[in-house]
Amino acid sequence: MLVFGALGCWQVQRLAWKLDLIARVEQRLAAPPAPAPGPAGWSEISADKDAYRRVRLTGAFDHRQETLVQAVTDLGPGFWVMTPLRTDQGFVVLVNRGFVPADRLAQNRRAAGLVEGETQVSGLLRMSEPKGGFLRRNQPEAGRWYSRDVAAIAQARRLAPIAPYFVDADATANPGGWPRGGLTVVRFANSHLIYALTWFALALFCGGAAVYVLAQARRGRQQEAA
Repeated sequence: MLVFGALGCWQVQRLAWKLDLIARVEQRLAAPPAPAPGPAGWSEISADKDAYRRVRLTGAFDHRQETLVQAVTDLGPGFWVMTPLRTDQGFVVLVNRGFVPADRLAQNRRAAGLVEGETQVSGLLRMSEPKGGFLRRNQPEAGRWYSRDVAAIAQARRLAPIAPYFVDADATANPGGWPRGGLTVVRFANSHLIYALTWFALALFCGGAAVYVLAQARRGRQQEAA
């Protein structure tokens, strides 16, 4: 009973944390874009404090070094186009320029979208996704990517100095229509209230069962004494 009660209290604490996180992310999404963090601030970046911040970048894309990461979106299965952008400050940021279906995988099928020269990008700061996707590890040597692992992509493409985060480009249309940005899904699972109620219900059940057992035992002793 005490264990179930403690688990219920823990879930209440987790619920408060999750609601606070959702509120902070909503504030970031509503804020105007700020300059993307440079090297001086990289060591302080964290998911709780920085994920889904709106940022802006100015620089030039290196389309020769793009990495295609498998994706499933509202537009169907396909790939994220992760392209390094060397900023006007000299560091590199991986930009998820958006989604392309399999029939737009080759660059010559979306040549108009290979923007050259200085460009500006606005989007959401995202945390790196190390190792791989669900039950599928990244295979850099084979060019198979299932998650947006910044460090692994940087190593495979020899990109430096590179930010420890990536940026999901916003819905600003690219020439030719591809890649298609603005598909970031901001959604947080929040089942803590249900879990808390479940643990508290189990605690009450166990408490009631204990009271019933003790009452039966007491009644039995009274009957024996009579």
